[in-house]
Amino acid sequence: MAEALFAYAAGVLVIALIAGLLPVFSKIKQNPERLKMITSVASGIIIASAVLVIIPEGFALASEEDSHARDEALAGSIALVLLEVNDGDITEEEGVEEIEELVGGHDEHEDHDEHEDHDEHEDHEEESLSDSVMEIIEGYEAGDINATSALSEIQTAISVIGHDHDEDHGHGGALLIGGALLAGFLLMLILEGSGIGHAVHEEHHDHTDEHGHGHVHHGTPGWMLVLGLTLHSVTDGIAIGAAAATGSAALTMTILFAIIIHKAPVAFSLGIFSMHEREERKDTIRDVVIFALSTPVMMILAFYALSDLDQHLIGLAMLFSAGTFLYIATVDTLPDIHNPETGKKAMIYLLVGVAILVALLVLGNALDLGHAH
Repeated sequence: MAEALFAYAAGVLVIALIAGLLPVFSKIKQNPERLKMITSVASGIIIASAVLVIIPEGFALASEEDSHARDEALAGSIALVLLEVNDGDITEEEGVEEIEELVGGHDEHEDHDEHEDHDEHEDHEEESLSDSVMEIIEGYEAGDINATSALSEIQTAISVIGHDHDEDHGHGGALLIGGALLAGFLLMLILEGSGIGHAVHEEHHDHTDEHGHGHVHHGTPGWMLVLGLTLHSVTDGIAIGAAAATGSAALTMTILFAIIIHKAPVAFSLGIFSMHEREERKDTIRDVVIFALSTPVMMILAFYALSDLDQHLIGLAMLFSAGTFLYIATVDTLPDIHNPETGKKAMIYLLVGVAILVALLVLGNALDLGHAH
């Protein structure tokens, strides 16, 4: 995944540079209507990717459903053996032997998963139940406890696992998961409210429409708007890096597609904005390069930072990014949708973006390209 991520980062960098420098090195004119159309379609794709992909995947990881499912499967198998002992179908000694076989098979399965996923920390969490049971069985084989005591302790071990699982998925876990999503949304809201803006192209369009010329002097310093776009772009990198850290190529590609579709018109708008705000071309080039580098660099940093963390922390990072996605997508389209003259078109374009993402997901499932971890 690391090699692929570097290729994705290079692709994002090239696209952002081309789109951002196009108005600098060519005589291409900005088409406000076309740019708004692309932005609305991109917003639909981002909203759909957040709701249909990032949030469900982030929730699954944040609540550690995969690792607990394996523990529960082992606990369920052990419970069946204990039931056979209680019913008198097998002796206690035979029950201990069967449980030992189950634990041994579970260990082999986890060793295979470790080889496939190269995620030692996750495997350590998954092996916690089997380790506890194995310790009890070793005590029985050493003669420290009899079969009756061993089975009783094993029953307690699987009961504790079930209790811990219920606590992890209680209100505290739900609050943390929802809080990560809300934190991403509020961060964008605070940045926007502090003047570190995002919707550069809307400002430029409105000024052009009203005054009939391209030059615009903003009340907010230009560098703050450039910084705002760069910070938004950083959150995009976190989303892709977190997806890559899960090991799912399909998930990573889906988020990457949504971000690229959005990044191109934003980079183009930044190039135009910077041309009007900067005195020299080199300053405009600097703005575009900084913006273009922010996502690829954060993709790589987030990937390596999250790869060694628990899966639930990766899930929380994804949910945080989903919150930023929802804010950015709605801010890009709400002004146009609330405008009676542009509302219907903006709505249609946004729905087209949603339909595109849904169609790609359906096609991916049909081709068996699901989000397998």
